[in-house]
Amino acid sequence: MAMALLAGTASANPFAAKQTPSTAEASYHAKLMQKAIPTQNSQLRHLADAAAAVDITGYSLRFEKCQFVKSYSQDLAEAGASTVLATQRFVIFRLCPADNCKSCNSNFGEYMVDMEDYLGYTVEYRSDEQTEMCNTCNEDCYYAAAAGDDAARRNRKLTTSSDDCTTCLSACSKIENMEAHYYLDATTFIKCQQISDATDDDASSALDLWAGPICASQGSKIKIGVFTDEDCMFLDNSEDVENYLTDEDGNAMKLSHALLKTTYDTSDCITCVDEYYAVADVCAGLYDSAAKCESSHGFSGMSSNAYYGNQMSNENLVCDFISSLKSGTYSQDGEIVIGGSKVYTKGGTSTTGGQKFALTFFIIGTVGLAVYAAMLHSQLTKGGKPDLSKQGGAMA
Repeated sequence: MAMALLAGTASANPFAAKQTPSTAEASYHAKLMQKAIPTQNSQLRHLADAAAAVDITGYSLRFEKCQFVKSYSQDLAEAGASTVLATQRFVIFRLCPADNCKSCNSNFGEYMVDMEDYLGYTVEYRSDEQTEMCNTCNEDCYYAAAAGDDAARRNRKLTTSSDDCTTCLSACSKIENMEAHYYLDATTFIKCQQISDATDDDASSALDLWAGPICASQGSKIKIGVFTDEDCMFLDNSEDVENYLTDEDGNAMKLSHALLKTTYDTSDCITCVDEYYAVADVCAGLYDSAAKCESSHGFSGMSSNAYYGNQMSNENLVCDFISSLKSGTYSQDGEIVIGGSKVYTKGGTSTTGGQKFALTFFIIGTVGLAVYAAMLHSQLTKGGKPDLSKQGGAMA
């Protein structure tokens, strides 16, 4: 039976961390996590100070692409793991001039960061933004309605939003009552979570399955997929995560992608200046941890701060790698693509327009050569002699 994902009390948390099995993959990831340092408020301020030195307060953050990359891992090979290909998850984003974020064609920086870092910062930012919006909505609209001022409630504009009261009260009510309507926020799975346990006594499925973020629509979106391993490295396209979501009473649950969509919505950039006119933490954190490609796009961020000297010396390599990720060098699930990109659909692949053209060209060419060979054979068997001089041949 699918694992129940909602608990009746805060203490009964179905997403509590489980004991990690002692596997080669687990050992590899544990080694990586040893290098991680928890981010505290003081560290965030340090990041903000470092980012402020390159003056990104006049910029906004815009999502560009999500990309998986499978590459050889010496650590996995030495650990005797079942695979030597480790899946790395990247997000490419830009810092664009705040007044030109949607087009963003000059004076911008392009960056690559680990997907978990990207989602961690942006989901927190968008969640706080959502909470602030609903608080403002309640203050500006709810009390007016309680006082009987229906016209004011319907028509009054919020101080921090263009939405009218009717719209915002409806939206916030849906957010507040999401679970009551059998929806679960998709951002619950921005970190790998188990959704099916084959050892469960009541399990109807014999599968151990996990849910985590995946790249979708050729990297233009981020969704939640089903994996067959605890590190969310091996995607199972035949499974749908919603088939394994139930509440504590066994009711089927669906995913709400509303909040997750805001992390890759290119029409709504994230401002890099906070209410105190300092660098917003979301931009400071991502800028500091990202691989940077700036000078080729007209942005001189790193060059103004010696803190990024080492990254400056490797900027060309970073730019080349980001370019390869954007140009279709890797498929949606991280495999290297040879001889043209693939268009991925659930459970299979299809050919691109260029591949279809090349295939048609070769077929027509082959048929033409076959017809020409038949004509020559017919002339020779009938005693005829083809006129080689008209075909560019030389007479003996």
